[in-house]
Amino acid sequence: MRPVLELGRAGAAGGDRGVRPVLRGDLVVATLRASNWKEAATAVVDEREWVLAKDGRELVARWPADPAGTARLRARQASWWRGTWDVDLEGLVLQAARASFWRSGLRYSDGGRQVALGGTTGGWSPRPTLRADVDLPLHQQVFLLWLELVLARRDATVVGDGGGDGGGGGE
Repeated sequence: MRPVLELGRAGAAGGDRGVRPVLRGDLVVATLRASNWKEAATAVVDEREWVLAKDGRELVARWPADPAGTARLRARQASWWRGTWDVDLEGLVLQAARASFWRSGLRYSDGGRQVALGGTTGGWSPRPTLRADVDLPLHQQVFLLWLELVLARRDATVVGDGGGDGGGGGE
């Protein structure tokens, strides 16, 4: 079984306030500074900065030097009713759907083969997790983990808990 990525609490693992560590076990493998007010974040993965944002109807990731409106990674909701998404990870196109009625995380698949599975930690303040079943580059896994955070916040807003920060706050 591959190690699970977990989005830590803001300021945890020695990070700055508002910066959330991306953990693999006890090891910080990336960081994420997510806005509380809009679907946007900055990630640092392998010393490279990524800009994560909502662009129209898509969630996208690009390098800061890339022109606005371009995307290296993207996710677009295919069906609001079914809760399905089409995710393009630099040419690897995945279909994502709720793993089950009871699970909020997405199951990412390529032609019926599961590639990754999103979820949450247990407890009062659950945080997004991601288990990749195949070798996906770390920046792609962090993008999927951010997608899980965005969807958790959307779900929390719909349910009406008010905070909707996906556990642990942000910027």
